[in-house]
Amino acid sequence: MNAWMRYPSKSRSALIVLIMVILTIWILVQTGAIKARFRVKRTGISEKVVSLPEPSLKGNMSVEEAIYRRRSIRDYRQEPLSIKELSQLLWAAQGITFQKYGFRSAPSAGATYPLELYISVKEGGVSGLQAGIYHYSPFDHTIELVKKGDFSEELTRAALDQPWVRKAAICIIIAANFERTTSVYGERGVRYVYLEAGHVGQNIYLQATALNLGTVAIGAFHDDWVQSIVGCSEHPIYLFPVGRRW
Repeated sequence: MNAWMRYPSKSRSALIVLIMVILTIWILVQTGAIKARFRVKRTGISEKVVSLPEPSLKGNMSVEEAIYRRRSIRDYRQEPLSIKELSQLLWAAQGITFQKYGFRSAPSAGATYPLELYISVKEGGVSGLQAGIYHYSPFDHTIELVKKGDFSEELTRAALDQPWVRKAAICIIIAANFERTTSVYGERGVRYVYLEAGHVGQNIYLQATALNLGTVAIGAFHDDWVQSIVGCSEHPIYLFPVGRRW
């Protein structure tokens, strides 16, 4: 039998199968059929990372009642939130709800998850938490301190001097990495990112309502200024000041 007609050896067959598997996975990732997810292991910054309490899956208010009571609240009592309330808000916004696939609390086109959450905590805004800018990691439900200090006044000025930003205990900043979605869906992906921000925003509204907290969606602000204050590479697209309602 000619050499080219012989069956490949076992080692060669295994190599061919491995190459085909790798090529198939690469094609699926590139087309968005599956998502490659990488988690960076933090080292040497444990003092900056705060593990949040486990979120509650049952509350005192039904979804229907929360929808009925939801309002845009711009006046807050000068009292701190608890770390448990902060945990619940962040989980409702972007928390993992299906560990196997990393699915989150808000829908995302192709599970591309382009949004990142940053939280500005003012002095005394959250009990037991120092003032600063934090980044939320949904994978391990933690927040990481990225900038120390009270930035509520700077954010207020960047948000066209809307006083409720200053009055709020915290301000949740929703920022987007558009490329995560546009790399799969092209220009249409830009629309999908803004739609997703709306889903996240409504979750924040409803969870705040269920916790008897107040919030209001803010879209009027200087993008570059907010980005500079937060110190993020993503593009800010939404602000949600949150405080204890009267």
